[in-house]
Amino acid sequence: MLEEELHSLGVPTATKTEGGVGFRAPWSTLYQVNLNSHIASRVLWEVGQSPYRTEHDVYRAAYALPWSEWFTPAQTIKVKVSARRCPLPSLDFLTLRIKDAVCDTFAAARQRRPNVDTERPHIKLDAFLDPSTVTFYIDTSGEPLFKRGHRTGSVEAPLRENLAAGILRLASWTPNDILLDPMCGSGTIPLEAALMARRIAPGISRTFGFERLLVHDAPRWNHLREAARAKQAAQAPAAIYASDRDPAMVKIAQRMFQGADVAPAIQLKQSDILNLDAPADTGVMVINPPYGVRLSRPDELESFYPKLGDWLKQRFSGWRAYVLTGDFRLSKLIGLTPSKRIPLYNGALECRLYEFMIVQGGARRRLTPPNQT
Repeated sequence: MLEEELHSLGVPTATKTEGGVGFRAPWSTLYQVNLNSHIASRVLWEVGQSPYRTEHDVYRAAYALPWSEWFTPAQTIKVKVSARRCPLPSLDFLTLRIKDAVCDTFAAARQRRPNVDTERPHIKLDAFLDPSTVTFYIDTSGEPLFKRGHRTGSVEAPLRENLAAGILRLASWTPNDILLDPMCGSGTIPLEAALMARRIAPGISRTFGFERLLVHDAPRWNHLREAARAKQAAQAPAAIYASDRDPAMVKIAQRMFQGADVAPAIQLKQSDILNLDAPADTGVMVINPPYGVRLSRPDELESFYPKLGDWLKQRFSGWRAYVLTGDFRLSKLIGLTPSKRIPLYNGALECRLYEFMIVQGGARRRLTPPNQT
């Protein structure tokens, strides 16, 4: 999904790498991807690569890089190290050695060492080690890209925004399709859909790590951001429906939609899922029900899944339904045969995205489109 998205953003060639997708492009493309990617978690700028055998080899490779050309000793740093089949015994010790190398380069060039801040650093540095090579990166995103800047208060979404965007792509949803999220919670899935439908760049309301780098081209960045604003559509081409039975969550979702300036594009109401009727003859439904991990007991879900299947068959014939769950009993209890089972991870939790083509069902009532709450 990310590789396809990068191509749509003008990246001509992208290659799958360990845990991501790599590409070579002009510096302005880095701005475009940070600003416009719905799916990426972060954009790392590769600044160096070297073979190694010992911890000292890693130190020397880090020390050889011109860190003082990219940021100043007045800025705080954080070093993160990850590895795959690294033969060295301690990643914590490697983290310390890389930090020492970076600080030592500043002591030699500027006679001042940057401080470490593990909570809110100005500059985040990443190192990745395979069995024989260490690669160094500067994190140009800062905060993870799923943090769009729209979420208010301390409510934590059970679904990250970039996973919600990936699910919409896996569902082959387009802005011309009617969308329904009948268990929307704080509204992550309909918000991502509305951003796509109105061509609003997901990063338009936030700041990025690259803005703190000495190589940052502020005029170019400002021009690209204003150009993105000029491309926004005034309206979504098709209706987006969202509902939840919890009135507190509906209020949170409404505030988030308003903060993102997409509230008119989403028809939101409070309702139990099983009381809803189809808003149109065809459409795409995306459901992220509780899995028994946070909100519902296993016995409650065991009785809910058959009701969910009956509801889909009776009221949503002609629709495509996609259900993300970490409860693998769903496919046996729902009474429908999934046409796809796609493995996904919601954080550390292994899940499945089930596709159901609702082709049979009883009579259903036509729904008057809900009033916006």
